Amino acid sequence: MVGITQPKPGGHVNADGVWDLLQNKGKMTVFSLYLLLCADLLDLAVGYLTVSIEPLPPVVVGETVTLKCNFKTDGRLREIVWYRVTDGGTIKQKIFTYDAMFNTNYSHMEDYRRREDLVYQSTVRLPEVRISDNGPYECHVGIYDRATREKVVLASGNVFLTVMSPPNNISVVAENTPAPFSRYQAQNLTLVCTAKGGKPAPSVYFKRDGELIEVISYTLPSANDQGSSSAGVRGARPLISRDLDDTKLQRSLSLLDPEGRSPRLYTESPQRVHTHGQQAYEPSPATEVIPETVVSREFPRWVHSTDPLYYFSHTHIPQSDGSVVVQARLTWTLNPQLDNDALFSCEVKHPALSMPMQTEVTLAAPKGPKLLMSPSRAKVGDTVRITVQGFQVGSPGNEVFPEPLFTWTRVGGRLLDGSTQREGRELILERVPAELNGSMYRCTAQNPLGSTDTHTRLIVFENPSMMKNTQNLNNEAPRMDMLGLTWMALVLTVTVELT
Repeated sequence: MVGITQPKPGGHVNADGVWDLLQNKGKMTVFSLYLLLCADLLDLAVGYLTVSIEPLPPVVVGETVTLKCNFKTDGRLREIVWYRVTDGGTIKQKIFTYDAMFNTNYSHMEDYRRREDLVYQSTVRLPEVRISDNGPYECHVGIYDRATREKVVLASGNVFLTVMSPPNNISVVAENTPAPFSRYQAQNLTLVCTAKGGKPAPSVYFKRDGELIEVISYTLPSANDQGSSSAGVRGARPLISRDLDDTKLQRSLSLLDPEGRSPRLYTESPQRVHTHGQQAYEPSPATEVIPETVVSREFPRWVHSTDPLYYFSHTHIPQSDGSVVVQARLTWTLNPQLDNDALFSCEVKHPALSMPMQTEVTLAAPKGPKLLMSPSRAKVGDTVRITVQGFQVGSPGNEVFPEPLFTWTRVGGRLLDGSTQREGRELILERVPAELNGSMYRCTAQNPLGSTDTHTRLIVFENPSMMKNTQNLNNEAPRMDMLGLTWMALVLTVTVELT
């Protein structure tokens, strides 16, 4: 005996089951025999059809997936159609069809996206799956109705394909940088680790010098909270604020000079800096560029505990391609004496990775960048550029992190444009006059870990072309005077003759 097909997959009545049911109840009546005969007649007229699909484990982007559609029937096969279901089941898009009548198969996708291969009549293979392939799929099987041979009986099964994508990029930056160095109050530093391209969202954590950091989790304030008041931000981000006691104050004041200023290495007059046993180097007027570097490391006026508290938060940003961008933040109060040269690493774990991804940064204070002056032999009227070189922020082997802030000043006066200072990696002096010959310029490189000064002297040479023009003007002045006297004499002569 065989089953009778019902609208839903797997829902059929088996004639053997009816016979067993009647035997169990012990009621063999004429009506029961009639039911048994009707079941056999329907079975002969319609036949049966069941469809099932094996569940799929999660796959990684780039792998090959095989969709198997298993069906059982005693009828004549008409077609097998695979659908991809989108928009929550409201849209079903054909991706592959097998036509049993003509024994042909074809894809319904565009040529540039045709990646489906028919392995068997009911099995489709998707090579090199992408994140966009994630979602439910359905297999519809149709057989001919035995009674009419024109009507098609359908049954279907479904399966969900989960496509994972490992992060393809991770990076660590310091938030709110470049920032100056503060000598008078503690500063908070926030490292932001960004992992892109992951699906599902990866887990992100920080390490210091190879050891996992114990953190205190907090929640970032929403946009409404940020716009309401600054107190709300502080409440959502409880950072450390340690007051200085008498002991710390005495230790901090010990770093000051008798006048209450932090000690500096004569940065106002760097040409007089020399070590014991060496003669002071005096700049020669014939020297074009005299770079003078004075590393004046600034130390803070506070003392912190050696065991800081680290605060951790993370946000998930869904992307249009189905991946998730994860941003993890680690915030703590800096201690320049201890945090300088500390190695911080951001590690990312994901089920599609066999081992964690990692990126590292080393905190370091500026150590005196080199300055390059162009042109090397500046003349009166030239445009002079003084550029910071020596370390490039963000390049491999970078020695300074976070990114330093560069500030330019002129020792003993204002800059050429009248301003007291300029920021940036380059200082531009347009049409330098002869009065700037011998002037000294200071470049201060600083980040939250420390500060350093680098000096260079500008030597301005005479410009022959400008001198020639000046001489020509001077020579033309007497000629103009003589011409003026001649005209005056002629005018007087004419006047006398007329009178």
